[in-house]
Amino acid sequence: MPQAPAPDRGAPAERGQMERPRCYGALDLGTNNCRLLIATPAGAGFRVVEAFSRIVRLGEGLTHTGRLQEPAMERAIAALRICAEKVGRRRVVKLRAVATQACRSAENGPDFIARVKQETGLDLTIIEPEEEARLSVAGCSNLMDREADAALVVDVGGGSTELSWVAFSGERGDRRPRLISWLSIPVGVVSLAERYPEPEDAPDSWWNAMVGAVRTEIAAFGAADPLRSHFLEGRAHLIGTSGAITSLAGLHLGLRRYDRSRVDGLWMTRSDCDEAAQRLRVLGRQGRAAEPCIGPDRADLVLAGAAILEAVQQLWPCERVRVADRGLREGMLLALMRESENRPKRRRRRRRGRGAPAVN
Repeated sequence: MPQAPAPDRGAPAERGQMERPRCYGALDLGTNNCRLLIATPAGAGFRVVEAFSRIVRLGEGLTHTGRLQEPAMERAIAALRICAEKVGRRRVVKLRAVATQACRSAENGPDFIARVKQETGLDLTIIEPEEEARLSVAGCSNLMDREADAALVVDVGGGSTELSWVAFSGERGDRRPRLISWLSIPVGVVSLAERYPEPEDAPDSWWNAMVGAVRTEIAAFGAADPLRSHFLEGRAHLIGTSGAITSLAGLHLGLRRYDRSRVDGLWMTRSDCDEAAQRLRVLGRQGRAAEPCIGPDRADLVLAGAAILEAVQQLWPCERVRVADRGLREGMLLALMRESENRPKRRRRRRRGRGAPAVN
């Protein structure tokens, strides 16, 4: 018997035809980027059906004023309108939309969230740093080397950086990550670049000042010290997740255009990271803007990301760094799908005298 044709996109499936897969959405509005991921469940993970990312620089000027600026808010809302259209077109059954550091720290952050609801229909929730760190760890879980004893997930954002120390427990071959400690510092690529504008020749003193500022934020934190021996003895690795770090990886690979399949999961050595950072400094802003994996929108930010990574590596030395083109959104999607699976199924009631199911 021939298979019934799939229903048209946007039309409900007729009785007897295969139902379309349920779509879930995760939206992350950060200090620098607006990102959306829509996916359907597939095995223990998911299959991406649509992705959207746009640099909006919502936190531009926030370091100096303490408020979100009107041009930045307008850029963000324009991107969020696109996201809302995609969510509606894909008939997303469950959406989690979050805002992070820029909206957390801005005096007018809550007012902006209300404006987003009014102008786009999207309900954004400002999440706390701890939840942001946990979701990023969950999103990067599949990239962790379970043969190691520990890992440090470094999520470099536009306005903050989350560091999450993970230990592995259980038998070899079935070791599971356990979050031991986490730290959020109010330093990201946008805030650091605004604090230390790049001089013409990018001298060592300027670079060292950026790295030192990040070190100062991290150095006093001692809650993860029980894991320090794993790092000093080479039994741990870093996972770097951010646009700045994936750009660094693209530069290292010499890609003529960004290729996620080659970047996500890439292992880099510490010397690889140092060499890429040095090359960024030599290129200068115009040279970085011409690099296909960086471009003009990130030309002034990627070096700040490299400085953050350098500071982390100085304090938590690791020979191995794994690059992750994944993180917060993937963690949100996995959580949404897990909640849906664990939710008790409702029994459909039948109306008296009719065979059609009741509408819940």
